[in-house]
Amino acid sequence: MPESSKEGLNRKSRLLTAGDKRSPNRAMLRAVGFKDEDFDKPIIGVANGQSNITPCNAGLGKLADVAMAEIKNNGGMPQMFGTITISDGISMGTEGMKCSLVSREVIADSIEVVGRGACMDAMIAIGGCDKNMPGAMIALARLNVPGIFVYGGTIKPGRLGDQDLTVVSVFEAVGQFSGGLIDKDQLTAIEKNACPGYGSCGGMFTANTMSSAIEAMGMSLPYSSTMSNEDKEKELSTQQSSQALFTLLEENILPSDIITRKSLENAIAVVMAVGGSTNAVLHLLAIAHSMGIELTIDDFETIRKKAPHFCDMKPSGKYVAIDLHQAGGIPQVMKMLLKAGILHGDCITVTGKTVAENLKNVPDAPATTQDVILPLSAPKSKEGHLVILKGNLSPEGCVAKVSGIKTRRIEGPAKIFNSEEECLDAIIGDKIKTGDVVVIRYEGPQGGPGMREMLAPTSAIVGKGLGESVGLLTDGRFSGGSYGLVVGHVAPEAQVGGAIGLVQEGDTITIDVDKNLIQLNVNDAELDRRKKQWQAPPIKYQSGALAKYAKLVSTASRGAVTD
Repeated sequence: MPESSKEGLNRKSRLLTAGDKRSPNRAMLRAVGFKDEDFDKPIIGVANGQSNITPCNAGLGKLADVAMAEIKNNGGMPQMFGTITISDGISMGTEGMKCSLVSREVIADSIEVVGRGACMDAMIAIGGCDKNMPGAMIALARLNVPGIFVYGGTIKPGRLGDQDLTVVSVFEAVGQFSGGLIDKDQLTAIEKNACPGYGSCGGMFTANTMSSAIEAMGMSLPYSSTMSNEDKEKELSTQQSSQALFTLLEENILPSDIITRKSLENAIAVVMAVGGSTNAVLHLLAIAHSMGIELTIDDFETIRKKAPHFCDMKPSGKYVAIDLHQAGGIPQVMKMLLKAGILHGDCITVTGKTVAENLKNVPDAPATTQDVILPLSAPKSKEGHLVILKGNLSPEGCVAKVSGIKTRRIEGPAKIFNSEEECLDAIIGDKIKTGDVVVIRYEGPQGGPGMREMLAPTSAIVGKGLGESVGLLTDGRFSGGSYGLVVGHVAPEAQVGGAIGLVQEGDTITIDVDKNLIQLNVNDAELDRRKKQWQAPPIKYQSGALAKYAKLVSTASRGAVTD
């Protein structure tokens, strides 16, 4: 349980009404606009992720302004402060991507530090890019004051001819171009049309996966996770979110009341239903850790077996988040899961109502005029798509995303790469062939450091037409845009002596989804011999944020947490 408690709810009002002893505090607040009557109002933090570093966050400022105005209208005193972001899409395939997962911790720490240091009564966090959301959730869990999350909204799809485009279309086009399947003009046209405005990447990639999970968890309003940033309803939803904070304050509903073992199970079930990103495993484990809830990687496998995948979403499917929104959004998905007995309907949410109460008027089944949300009788898969594999290559467990693939077992020779760049060069240079198992190592939480996403290699493999015939495994991560027979989060990682660091070129590796198996076909005696000869390479950064992260970060099987 976080340090804060229900008793801590009024500590700010006590701080501000303590008479002459607190006059300096009051004087400072007068300088930012407080008047006599304002010192008895709840002070509400507005954590604003606005930046023009990425389209995911470039449209957040207007939402923060809406939240500020609505909090004032409802009798609160808003105090806005900024949080950082790293664009996964822009940094992908570069050294900068090492800062992506690190940014989750920086965001969480910054929101916690301001919320705790300024003794906020409540908090509304507004974020867009992938790590904004879990970072905010971790902070709200630590602070445990009334809080709500506002998702900045998804980007609308790009269009080229009759094709919907996303940022992943560009990564795949690079592979197609290098394979001679398209020319430079086509590549440039895809690049220019893929991202038409503000909002987070449009498919069921990590941002939309986490927004969906947070809505399912009960920490954001119904329907809010699939709205477009550029549509007016996103501002109206932000207004409603600000109003909801006052219900949470009045009824003393805290994140510890909302983020529970049951609500996390609801989030996992929804992630499985929508075909969400492998990153959800890392982030939900980290959120659970921050709330002191026992959740393990094996729980994802348990829930997967009863939660079908029934939304036809990119990257492996046809549709993007705004299509899901128009088909009924996450409430429609949740209602179907609830009727099937897969969801916990008694979990309290930021509306002050339970999941079942929120879903009361949602139809039991989606409209037959759409095919984004499929009927439970005809899902894309009867089980979820995020499979936990174990074996001598990953005794702690790793994650395979199997949505949209036909090949569920591959056994082949290992092609070893000690960095993402080495691997991408080999793929572009046609050095990867049908039947190979690509191994990218020393990209884990500590070894990277920062656990980069391997979207460039996986997209290049798909672009080369090898998505069904080549396996890929890594101690790094995958973008929500990756698909194919790819396995990430291999733990223990290479940097700490995990078996992935002992694999040699040409060793045979078996990946078998149906048996939950990832196996290096080398006997124990040989592995012991290799382990005795193995030496950890030096950490790549010796000072600064990445060096600190490498010293603190846990294994991926625990969520790559740093506390």
